[in-house]
Amino acid sequence: MGTSHTEGPSASVDAAPVHRFYSSKTWIEGAAEEQLDHVSEMAGVTHVAAFPDLHPGKYGPVGSAILADRIYPQLIGNDIGCGMSLFALDLPVRKLRIDKAAQKFRMLEGPWSGDASTRLATHGLAHDLHPQALGTIGGGNHFCELQVVDEASENCLEADLGLRKGELMLLVHSGSRSLGMAVFGSVLDGFSGLDPESPAGKAYLSAHGDAARWASLNRQLIAERAAAALRCDLRLICDAPHNLIEDYRDLLLHRKGAAKADGSLVPLAGSRDAFSYLLAPRMDKPEALASLAHGSGRKYDRRSMTGRAGATRSERKSLVRTSFGGQVICEDRQLLVEEAPGAYKDPGQVLEDLRSNRLADCAAALKPLLTFKKAISEDLLTARREKRNRMNMRRARR
Repeated sequence: MGTSHTEGPSASVDAAPVHRFYSSKTWIEGAAEEQLDHVSEMAGVTHVAAFPDLHPGKYGPVGSAILADRIYPQLIGNDIGCGMSLFALDLPVRKLRIDKAAQKFRMLEGPWSGDASTRLATHGLAHDLHPQALGTIGGGNHFCELQVVDEASENCLEADLGLRKGELMLLVHSGSRSLGMAVFGSVLDGFSGLDPESPAGKAYLSAHGDAARWASLNRQLIAERAAAALRCDLRLICDAPHNLIEDYRDLLLHRKGAAKADGSLVPLAGSRDAFSYLLAPRMDKPEALASLAHGSGRKYDRRSMTGRAGATRSERKSLVRTSFGGQVICEDRQLLVEEAPGAYKDPGQVLEDLRSNRLADCAAALKPLLTFKKAISEDLLTARREKRNRMNMRRARR
C-alpha cells in the first residue's frame, strides 16, 4: 500500500517537508531522491510533493511540485507549458484502418500551413510569436497518439462527457518548442532565485505565461491537423500542463513533470506499448499541491537505452509494432531506441500508487493504436533517392 511520507534520512533539519506519494513497489532512482532533498533545502522552498513517475532531471527532479516564495526557472526548464491534451474524435472505430491512418499521420512532420497570426491573436499572443513552430510536435518524449477507450467509469465519464468504451481519442504531448527555449535562455543567471516583484522576475513571469498559452495552442493545432488527416471532428476533453509556475497559496508553485490537477480530469500517459489512463483528481490532500503524476516516468535515461533495445534489425522492427497490434511512426532510429517502451515505468503501478494515496480515481483506460513521433520528411527522402541514383550511375560507369 502506497503512503505519503516526509523527510528522508538525508534531509537537513531546515529542509522543507517532502511528501512522497509512491510505494516501495515503484522504481525510484537514488539520484531522484537526492534531487528531492536538494530542492527541499533551497532558499524559500516551503513544501515539496513527489509522485510515482519521479526520475532525475537536468536541473531537478521530474515528477515533482515545489512551492517557494521566489522563482526558480531551472525547476521548470526550457519546455515551459509542456503538457498533454486529450480529445475525443467523432470517427467510429469500425471505420478506422490503421495502415491508412499511419500514412495520413505522416503529414504531422511538416510545418503547419494555417493562419498563425489569427490563431495567436485569439489566444492573446503577439501575431508574430514563433509562428514557424506552431502545430509541430518536436522531439524527445513528445507524441500524438490515437487511442481507443478500453474501459470507462460510468460515474466519471458517461454521465458527464458522453465517452463510451470503443470511442476513439487523441492524446497530444507537446510544449512551447523554440519559444520556451528562448525564454529559458534569457534567465540562465537566475538559478539562485528571482524575486517575482523585481523587473527580471516580472519579465520572466510574463514571458512564461505567453509560452504556456502558446504550448496549449500548439497542442490544439496538432490535434486539429491529426483530425483533419482522419477526416473527422474533435472535441477537447482536458488540457493539463505539467511544466509551469503559477500563484498558489500566496506563493509560487513550480510543477516539473507534475500535472496541474485542479480540474475535473487529467491524462496519465503510458509508454507507446502500454495503456494510458484518464484520472479524476480527488483533491483532498493539500500536501499534494493540486498536482498529479503526468505519466509513467522514465526508468532508464536516454543514453543508457543504447544497447538495451534495438540492437538488431529485427529488434528495431519490433519497436514499431505494439503488443496491442498498433503501430509506431518513428523513423529516427536513435529516438526509437531512446523512447522504447522498456525505458518507462509501468503506468499501472503509477496509477495504483495514486489510487492508494487517495489522490485520484481512474476514469478511463486508453489503449494505444497509433503513435506518431517522427517521420522522415519528403525533402530528405528525395535527397536520399537522388544520392542513391548518383551512386548507381557511378557504379554503372565502372
